[in-house]
Amino acid sequence: MLEKTELDSGLVLLVSQLPPIPSKRYFTIGEVAELCGVRSHVLRYWEQEFAQLRPQKRRGNRRYYQHHEVVLIRKIRALLYEEGFTISGARNRLDEVRGELKLRDELESILHMLSSK
Repeated sequence: MLEKTELDSGLVLLVSQLPPIPSKRYFTIGEVAELCGVRSHVLRYWEQEFAQLRPQKRRGNRRYYQHHEVVLIRKIRALLYEEGFTISGARNRLDEVRGELKLRDELESILHMLSSK
C-alpha cells in the first residue's frame, strides 16, 4: 500500500514504480486508487473529465473498474503528472491516440481485404 506521506508530500510515483495490475475481472475504487497511486476522489473527478472513463456502477452506486480502465487511468495519470499535460490537453491526447488506433484498424482491414483477393 502507498504511504500517506508519498501522496501528501507531492512526490509522484512514476508509472514504472506502480504495482502490477492483478489478473482479475473487476476492481473496486479503493483497489484502483492503490494500483494507480491516486486518491479515490481524484478517480471520481476524472470520470467527469474523461468520457472514456466509465466504470460500471452497481447497487449503492459502487464503482467497478475493468482492466482496460485501470490501464487508461494509469495513462491519464502519466499524462497529467509525468508529462505535464493539463486536463484538457490530456483529454485531447487520448482522443488523438484513439483516432490513430481507429485508423490503424481500418487500414488493417483494408489490407486484409486486398490480400484475400
